[in-house]
Amino acid sequence: MNLYDIPLRTLDGQPASLADHKGKALLVVNVASKCGLTPQYAGLERLQQRYAERGFTVLGFPCNQFMGQEPGSAEEIQTFCSTTYGVSFPLFEKIEVNGDGRHPLYAELTKAADAEGAAGDIIWNFEKFLVGADGGVVGRFRPRTEPESAEVIAAIEAQLPS
Repeated sequence: MNLYDIPLRTLDGQPASLADHKGKALLVVNVASKCGLTPQYAGLERLQQRYAERGFTVLGFPCNQFMGQEPGSAEEIQTFCSTTYGVSFPLFEKIEVNGDGRHPLYAELTKAADAEGAAGDIIWNFEKFLVGADGGVVGRFRPRTEPESAEVIAAIEAQLPS
């Protein structure tokens, strides 16, 4: 399945898809507001600010599957992200990334392997997938990999369309 064809909904419930960002490099991240890794929002926002004008965006997908660390409503998530971290990148509706209720987007993303060759289930909040401007998954970074790590930066810069 083409990632651009998968129907999505924005955090405020509007229809969307990755096709809305076609031609850009995308960093797709399952996010949570009450996780030890939540401070990664700051690094994700810095990436957004640094590369947005060069054809890049972060896309955040709240998920409550890991110890209930994203319990909030859409409004609570939006308020937390904007007031605590100044998040300007798009956020989508809360989804499941593993199991029987896995969102079709994550059914496709989890086919991609990380640097060690491991594909499959998301292991925790803040797992990152780099999607190239052509819509293909070109990188997978596990949760503890900081958004601004050298490996993520190099991968993003290699995918920038402009």
